[in-house]
Amino acid sequence: MAVLLFLSMLIVAREAARLVTSKKIEGALKNRTVVIDAGHGADDSGKVGINGALEKDINLAIAKRTKALLEMQDIKVIMTREDDEGDYPKTGSNRKMRDMKKRVEMINGKMPALVVSIHQNSFPDERISGAQTFYYRGSEEGERAAKLLQKQLIETLQPEKERVAKEDTGYYLLKNTHFPIVIVECGFLSNQREAELLCEEEYQEKAAWAIHLGIIQYLKTGGTKSDEMDENPY
Repeated sequence: MAVLLFLSMLIVAREAARLVTSKKIEGALKNRTVVIDAGHGADDSGKVGINGALEKDINLAIAKRTKALLEMQDIKVIMTREDDEGDYPKTGSNRKMRDMKKRVEMINGKMPALVVSIHQNSFPDERISGAQTFYYRGSEEGERAAKLLQKQLIETLQPEKERVAKEDTGYYLLKNTHFPIVIVECGFLSNQREAELLCEEEYQEKAAWAIHLGIIQYLKTGGTKSDEMDENPY
């Protein structure tokens, strides 16, 4: 009898702890601002897939799905563009650089907890595949976020891959954004199979799911240096 009573009390205590933890998680996520950047757009198509798919279209599709998932957790999401055009220069010289500067200005003005820029990759060797994240060299928070997103992308899309988050100093957004930022290359449009998958709605949803899980984990552990991944961020 005493054993049963003890077990009952233990179950109640664990449930209470779970509820408290859940409330803390909700508090950590509620009203946090995340910027999702769908790379390229309009005349700038980005990479062109081996199957003819345009990177800009895939980026936007995954970005929109990521936004929807994050908003279900009361996270405030700001998109740098929500259609093919975006609020950027449509005429004039050096349009691409003006576009990038406008995005950076918008991002820095929103003071987000995290920025995730969604892209697709390409490489001369058509056998190469897999998702890859990048962070700005020297950014501890950017590195932490990139590692969390990389882990979720691998587990969700290609568990057999062993890619790790990489530092970079070449991306304009990485260099000029004043807040933690991660570039996510969801896959290789130069790989036949992956290019086909990236055009499928189900696969786009899986990529968005992985990205949103990584973002949630980052926000949950904000202010810490731990990059340990829970089995379930919720």
